[in-house]
Amino acid sequence: MSAANGFIVTTDASALPRIDPFHAITLSVLARRLEADGASIIHMEFGQPSTGAPSAAIAAAHRALDSDPGSYWESQALKLRLSQHYLEVYGVDLPADRLLLTCGASPALVLALSARFAPGDRVALARPGYVAYRNTLRALHLEPVEVPSGPEVGYQLSARALARIEGPLAGVIIASPANPTGSILPPAEMEAIVRTCEARGLGLVSDEIYHGLAYGERARSVLEFTDQAFVINSFSKYFSMVGWRLGWLAAPQSHLGRARALIGNLFLTAPSLSQHAALAAFDSRKELEENVEVYRRNRSLLLDALPGLGLASIAPPDGAFYIYADVGHLTDDSLAFCEKILRETGVALAPGVDFDPVDGRRFVRMSFAVSTDLVQEGLRRLSPWLKAQPRLD
Repeated sequence: MSAANGFIVTTDASALPRIDPFHAITLSVLARRLEADGASIIHMEFGQPSTGAPSAAIAAAHRALDSDPGSYWESQALKLRLSQHYLEVYGVDLPADRLLLTCGASPALVLALSARFAPGDRVALARPGYVAYRNTLRALHLEPVEVPSGPEVGYQLSARALARIEGPLAGVIIASPANPTGSILPPAEMEAIVRTCEARGLGLVSDEIYHGLAYGERARSVLEFTDQAFVINSFSKYFSMVGWRLGWLAAPQSHLGRARALIGNLFLTAPSLSQHAALAAFDSRKELEENVEVYRRNRSLLLDALPGLGLASIAPPDGAFYIYADVGHLTDDSLAFCEKILRETGVALAPGVDFDPVDGRRFVRMSFAVSTDLVQEGLRRLSPWLKAQPRLD
C-alpha cells in the first residue's frame, strides 16, 4: 500500500484472490468471431438450450410490456407458484417467504455463500465441478476444498469422503444433476451427506439448476431431507429461459434476514419482465417436456456414437445435458485440444480444465442442448477428425 493525499491506495494485486478464467467463455468468443468471418459453428460449449422461452412466457412478456412500466418488484404470485411447485414435485412444504428471486442462479450462489459463511471459511465440493463454485468461493475470500470424485463414486461428493476431510470445515456445495458430468446423487447418499452436515454443524448449499432434466429416476431435492439447506435454481435450463436472467434461492429461516439484506444491497430485484414471463412458463409443461425428449434423443445419439470414435470413457449423464468424456489418449491439454477442434471442425466444446484444474486436462465436455440436427452434424464433423488424431499412449 501507499499513501497519497491522505488516501490509502492498494497497489499489490497479489493480495487479491486468484480467479481463474472461465475458458469455455474464451472459446465461445473465438467461436463467435469465426462465425462472424463466415465459418459454420456448432455451439456445444455451453449448457444453453437452443430453444427459446415457452410460447406462453413470451406472450405474457408482450402483455407486460404493454401494461407494466417495470419497477423494483418481487412477484408474490411467482413465489407462491414456486412454493406450489415444491409441494407438487418434492412433497416439500416450502413457504413462499423463504424464496428470494434473483437475476439468475449466479447471484443466488453469491447470496447463499455470503449469507452462510464468513471470510476464511473452508467449503468442500466435488472435483470435477462447476467452475464458478471454486472461483466464487475465492472471490468471497472463502477457501474451496475440492474433493477428487471419480467414477467409483459417480463423480459425486460422498458422505464418506466428506467425513475424511481434515482440518476445520464450514460447509459443503453439492449439485445433482451435476455439471459437467450430469451425474445424479442417489437419495441415500444425499441423505447421508445431510446427516454428516448436521453432525458436524456444516452449512449446506445445493445447486438444483438442472432439475427437470433427468433420463431415469428424477433428481431429489435436498429439501426432502432437511429444511436447513440453501437451494439454488433457475429458469435457464429446464424452462429454456437463459437470456431472461431469473433464478431463485430457497434460504433457511435462520439465515433469511441476512440473505434479504444482501439481495437488497447487492442486486435490488430480479427483472420484472422476466418474472411475468416465468409465471406463465409454469403452464407450459407440454412444450418443456418436448424439449426434454429432444435432449433424451441427443444423449442417446452421442452415447451410441462416441465409443466408436474412441471416446468410450464417459461420466454417467443421468441428467442435465452434458457428456464429460476422457480424451487422455489424444491430449494432456484439453484447452488447446478444444481450440484445435473448433478451428478445424467448427465444433465448439468446453475444456475439462474449467471443471477440474488437476485432471481436467484430459477431459472435454460437450453439451447436447442443441437441436438433434446439430448433434448429428457435430458427429459427422468430429468422426473423421478424431479418428485422424495421433494417440499419446
